[in-house]
Amino acid sequence: MISNNILNDLNYNEKKPSISVLFESSFSKEIRILLKENQIMSEHKTPYPIVVEVFDGCVDFGVEGKIYNLIKGDILTLEGNVPHDLKATSDCIIRLSLSKLDSVNRVKGVLKL
Repeated sequence: MISNNILNDLNYNEKKPSISVLFESSFSKEIRILLKENQIMSEHKTPYPIVVEVFDGCVDFGVEGKIYNLIKGDILTLEGNVPHDLKATSDCIIRLSLSKLDSVNRVKGVLKL
């Protein structure tokens, strides 16, 4: 068993989203993204399907140009190669589930777009 707590060590970065690995299992990588209000992750896409959960706060989640207002507790799945972006409408905690084949560095690279 592997475990962690998504609320451990919440260190929001004032200048950019904060991305950390919660754990890596034999089949997935669980990532925590901390966004301060008005922080963005520019449009990007992943080669593999993802699961996104809004653990706390609110975020505008753009998918191929359409904005979805997500709130605490919302969870979604997105196929690979679908353009998407995020803008926090309040401080928020996002849980991102990646395929084992995907790279955490790719996610961190989104911050440089």
